[in-house]
Amino acid sequence: MSHQPRKRFGQHFLCDQGVVHRIVDAISPKPHEHLVEIGPGQGAITIPILRLVKHLDVIELDRDLIPELEERSRNARSLHVHLADALSFDFASLKQDERKLRVFGNLPYNISTPLLFHILTFAPIISDMIFMLQKEVALRIAAEPSSSDYGRLSVMVQYHCKAQLLFNVGKNSFYPPPKVESSIIHLIPYATLPFIAHDYCLFENIVKAAFSQRRKTLRNSLRDHMTDEMWEQLSVSSTLRAENISVQEFVQITNLCFENKIV
Repeated sequence: MSHQPRKRFGQHFLCDQGVVHRIVDAISPKPHEHLVEIGPGQGAITIPILRLVKHLDVIELDRDLIPELEERSRNARSLHVHLADALSFDFASLKQDERKLRVFGNLPYNISTPLLFHILTFAPIISDMIFMLQKEVALRIAAEPSSSDYGRLSVMVQYHCKAQLLFNVGKNSFYPPPKVESSIIHLIPYATLPFIAHDYCLFENIVKAAFSQRRKTLRNSLRDHMTDEMWEQLSVSSTLRAENISVQEFVQITNLCFENKIV
């Protein structure tokens, strides 16, 4: 392997062809679709996808990987490499027509959560996302209320998307092997949000406040947002904890605060 994986970039290169085939099958790319890969690395998934589509955008931070990637894709179809940090990349700049983006990739585990939050800001122009993540993070994203994995990440992602765990990937499928197990997750942004917060920033703040003191009841963790009188207007019990509250209920709390001009 000519390129030595760099720890500062969180690089773990997929080397299991069986897993590669399963991921490509899960993505199931069509020639007319606009696909975007985050962190192509050495092209384990990139090259098979390129054979199936007319054009592929990839976002890579490590400039030393790009020459090898371009060489390997020379006989494939059009590859457009963006030397950039996905954490600050403007995904809207890729959208050239009516097609929504299909985004996939093996997200660096050390930045996966902030990167997900960044990508979610572009949810209206994305049709779906298939990501490889640390198994623990994937479980948190797809968790249901009142489960041990349910938390702030669950609520924020599920506000925007339907989440489905697809399959797990073992440590030995990578070089070098990571210290954690991995999972493939499929995220589908809602065409129309099922529950709409009147003030999204307020929604973010309320969810963050509730889970920052998750062992406390909502009456205590949200005391800066909710009065006793306001709790009486909701069907949500203030004696519950954040982990017991659904996305819909967090939206209800947010909208009541918005109506009462309590931020």
